Amino acid sequence: MRAELGDEVEVVGEADDVGAAVELILERLPEVVLLDVHFPEGGGQAVLEAVKPDHPEIRFLALSVSDAPEDVIAVIRAGARGYVTKTISGPELIAAIRRVADGDAVFSPRLAGFVLDAFSSMPAADGVPASFDPELDQLSAREREVLRLIARGYTYKELARELSISAMTVESHVSAVLRKLQLSSRHQLTKWATDRRLA
Repeated sequence: MRAELGDEVEVVGEADDVGAAVELILERLPEVVLLDVHFPEGGGQAVLEAVKPDHPEIRFLALSVSDAPEDVIAVIRAGARGYVTKTISGPELIAAIRRVADGDAVFSPRLAGFVLDAFSSMPAADGVPASFDPELDQLSAREREVLRLIARGYTYKELARELSISAMTVESHVSAVLRKLQLSSRHQLTKWATDRRLA
């Protein structure tokens, strides 16, 4: 794999079980983690669950010989931004890593169809459809609405008028969104939403 990547990406570390992977990721904080789904000691999902809550900025691309729906869905729900199989060519893998680094979701073409089917058939929590972004999935429908309007430049007063709620309620929703997304300012919130084309 390292030979396939060549000098196109900087490899900052390798690990061959969950414990070592988590330790290395937390120590080096890479931009993208290329994650084997069937890791010893719990698999790729265990790595995601250990790292993602405290480091939502680290992006994960799952790489596996498996194209079983349950494997794909498990790591995507845990926070991976994409899933490719090991039949992928070197140039395609490099392109996938770059796209994930840029915030895109990437899937091997054969997997994309059933990933979409699986997500569209999942029951929606609070009437909010599941997305490919676990961070976005934790927001309620009203919080997503507030997020979009904030990102479009609405003031709290304008937002309150638009949604027919009080400015205090708007403030409460914005605080909840900031907390859930682990952001600290309205500026970061706008950038977060813009990066995901939600504005």
